Amino acid sequence: MVPLDSKADLDRFIKLPATFLGSDPAWIPPLTLERRLHLGAKTNPWFEHARWKAWIAYRGDKPVGRISAQIDSLHLEIHADDAGFFGMLDAEDNQETFDALTKAAEDWLRSEGMKRVRGPLSLSINDEVGLLVDGFDTSPYFMMGHTKPYYGARVDQAGYHKAKDVLAYVVEPDFPAPKVMKRLLGKSKQSIRVRPLDNKRFDEELATLRDIFNDAWSDNWGFVPFTEAEFKDLGHTLKVLIASELIQIAEVDGVPAAFIVALPNVNEVIKDFNGSLLPFNWAKLLWGLKVKFPTSSRVPLMGVRKMFHNTPLGPGLAFLVIDAVRHHLVARGVKEVELSWILENNDGMRNIIEAIGGRDYKRYRVYEKEL
Repeated sequence: MVPLDSKADLDRFIKLPATFLGSDPAWIPPLTLERRLHLGAKTNPWFEHARWKAWIAYRGDKPVGRISAQIDSLHLEIHADDAGFFGMLDAEDNQETFDALTKAAEDWLRSEGMKRVRGPLSLSINDEVGLLVDGFDTSPYFMMGHTKPYYGARVDQAGYHKAKDVLAYVVEPDFPAPKVMKRLLGKSKQSIRVRPLDNKRFDEELATLRDIFNDAWSDNWGFVPFTEAEFKDLGHTLKVLIASELIQIAEVDGVPAAFIVALPNVNEVIKDFNGSLLPFNWAKLLWGLKVKFPTSSRVPLMGVRKMFHNTPLGPGLAFLVIDAVRHHLVARGVKEVELSWILENNDGMRNIIEAIGGRDYKRYRVYEKEL
């Protein structure tokens, strides 16, 4: 087990999954540049409240696996559960290798005072979450993970058990509006308006989205709020990737109450890039996002303020923002939208998605182990 100690080690770490997943037609190599930025302490504001360590496993001179371990002080502050995390797990189909990788992560977390380990999170609960355990035959959407079936079995055999499953739903955006949603909204005596994000007030709007998200999900399992720096960094990405009408905000009596963000499925564009933007893939990426919009989209962020949870207006607001954004997606030629990820026990959100024809087609598992 060799800890990362240089930029060359980090590049090797980033590119290593191709060794194990390159033969899988469903796997899409992530952009190397994006991974470097994600794992860089100077470029990812997550590192302002968290730290990590990462290793590559070698058999002789041959790299056969990788793993990271993370400690998030913000998670510990909120949950006080002495939990650390593992992530970025990829390896050959060999139990000895998986055991060595998980042991390295566990030993470091234990030495730092952690009493349990969960994962994979790459790197946080607001990033790629869980290990794919169902839905191996289709490619992942942007910012979602993909592995081979043996990964889950190997993690099980390393002494881990299920902590929570999260789901990815897929829906065709030209669905007919459910009558039940119309009835719910028809009963509301409050003034409701849905509008696109106002680019002229981008920073203010971004702060509003963060406030709604952190409020909406605060009671959810594993929740860690987006910091101001993290959401500002995310906002820069959103500004580059999408038009303002793909971010819709619902207001109740003039106060922002719900929102949705729909991203172009970048993976559809980069699937043949082999992780590189050079020499001409920059142009292909811009063309694929700005000129010829992908035929698929992903909703990674959505939220309804907690005050509307468990009220008739709550699902109505969720439907309204979905309905508003899906018309813009249909106009762009989008045929399929993924809503992910959704906690398996989030019955309210699952019911809304299933009411518009969504089906859960991928399942990701977060594992846990006492240290």
